[in-house]
Amino acid sequence: MAKKLFKNVCEEHIFSSIYNKYAKDIHDFLFYKFGESLQPEDKMQEAFVKLWQNCKKVTPDKAKSFLFTTANNLMLNEAKHKKVVLKHHNRVGNQDNIQDPQFVLEEKEYLKKYEKAIAKLSEAQRVAFLMNKTEGKKHKEIADLLGISQKAVEKRIYSALEKLREHIKEI
Repeated sequence: MAKKLFKNVCEEHIFSSIYNKYAKDIHDFLFYKFGESLQPEDKMQEAFVKLWQNCKKVTPDKAKSFLFTTANNLMLNEAKHKKVVLKHHNRVGNQDNIQDPQFVLEEKEYLKKYEKAIAKLSEAQRVAFLMNKTEGKKHKEIADLLGISQKAVEKRIYSALEKLREHIKEI
């Protein structure tokens, strides 16, 4: 049976199919790369809005690339904005009410170690590691999403684990 070729994603059923196919993967990619604080759900939705606005220019076979690139750029812009806001916030200062000093101290130390360890990973290692360990995605799925070989994914995850072991010996 011949497959009907479409020139763009302006038809509702095509767009809907693309949304159903990639929405969760884009959200998860953004979440693992940037975290929850930058609202990956919103940026994923904005990427689909931009796809719809540019639907005549995007063919169905290029939609995945368009969506991931757009969503990534939206998150990078948001991260830059948050950085400016944080810089301003740090100047003003922030004091918290501490109820249990020992617990708060231990929690902060643990989180600091964890964040430092994750931050020391390369972006490639961090994304592959979090997609695998947090979401439970298989190496093949991650390879397909990132457009790299399965061996590259395995190497990134293994390297990430090695670095995390070095930086956080208590975990």
